[in-house]
Amino acid sequence: QVQLVESGGGLVQAGGSLGLSCAASGRIYSISAMGWYRQAPGKQRELVARITSLGGTNYANSVKGRFAISRDNAKNTVYLQMNSLKPEDTAVYYCNADVFTSDYRDIIIWGRGTQVTVSS
Repeated sequence: QVQLVESGGGLVQAGGSLGLSCAASGRIYSISAMGWYRQAPGKQRELVARITSLGGTNYANSVKGRFAISRDNAKNTVYLQMNSLKPEDTAVYYCNADVFTSDYRDIIIWGRGTQVTVSS
């Protein structure tokens, strides 16, 4: 079994910063892409940022220049540094990973989510 556990959400004022982390654990052989998605009330879940095992990244246009995704492959952990936060960044943030398990299955897993609230 494989799971993702997020941490680091919270309440911050507009213009502030927050960092999120997400650690994968369990029967992992390797992890290819890892990413962060978010879902605001009444809206669909959307991609925020994604990073490959080699460090290639892509970002939603709305967060480019403000957010930075990184990962530590040795720790099976992905990070999201969020700067210059805006009220519209308020959402539940979910971690996502494409995992090749030790019993040779390729699975997509999600964390339970962490709330980020940006006050104006």
